[in-house]
Amino acid sequence: MKSTWMLVAGFLFALMGVLVKLASVRFSSPELVFYRSLFGLLAIYAVIVFTTRQWLAPLATRHGASHVRRGLSGFLALVMFFYGIAHLPLPTAITLNYTSPLFLAAILVWGMKERHGKGLAAAVMIGFAGVVLLLQPGWGGQDMMARLICLLSGALAAVAYLNVRTLGREGEPDWRVVFYFTLLSTVGGGIWMAGAGFVVPQLTDIPLLLAMGATATLAQLAMTRAYRMGNTLAVGALAYSTVGFAALHGVLLLGDRPPMIAWVGMLLIVLAGLIGVWASRSVAAPE
Repeated sequence: MKSTWMLVAGFLFALMGVLVKLASVRFSSPELVFYRSLFGLLAIYAVIVFTTRQWLAPLATRHGASHVRRGLSGFLALVMFFYGIAHLPLPTAITLNYTSPLFLAAILVWGMKERHGKGLAAAVMIGFAGVVLLLQPGWGGQDMMARLICLLSGALAAVAYLNVRTLGREGEPDWRVVFYFTLLSTVGGGIWMAGAGFVVPQLTDIPLLLAMGATATLAQLAMTRAYRMGNTLAVGALAYSTVGFAALHGVLLLGDRPPMIAWVGMLLIVLAGLIGVWASRSVAAPE
């Protein structure tokens, strides 16, 4: 049952997507990343101070370069993801972003020559067949750029996950990795806003921005709890519930109506992710 915390996370991540789409009417993607990250930064720093009773000592690190690489890749991935949400049907944007495990598998298998389960290569091929269907120019060529940007967010997220793995091997705790990611995303969003201009939030915008930050932070906490207390493989499979919740939210709350070919593409990507989880089990199993 502890693995089902991932269902809570999936629901909240999809709800965050709805809030991002609503807020994108007034705010640019970098602005939304800034507000989303600022909320998370304040929340996690408050937890760090409360639990350690220290202001700065817990944040000391000898792996600043690794944190910068993780933070920059994650920040750019988040900006592109929010851009995709603003310009695409919500389920399409979230599904394209959820190609990150497929990119990660491709990098590990063919780029880094790591051992893998028999089904992993098949998962990657099935997943990218789904991507081809989602990128079909025949059902809305004017959105092709947004779809490519959202797909690139999945690729950059895979790079960010590799950097997270590196930090884990260097002995960095999860909370410090998250702190520096949110810090760099907040700073990056702020610099972007300073250069490109920004919209001053009105009082009526505050509840929406706070809700966006709250759902993102709570989703991160639920996901962390699921991976910490649940079965890793079950949690990995349940992570794709976000796509289902996004489809439900998109249809019921936003009026999204992707064509049938897009639904087929989404199903192929989810299927590929589930096969990838199974193949990961075969990698972890002793010979």
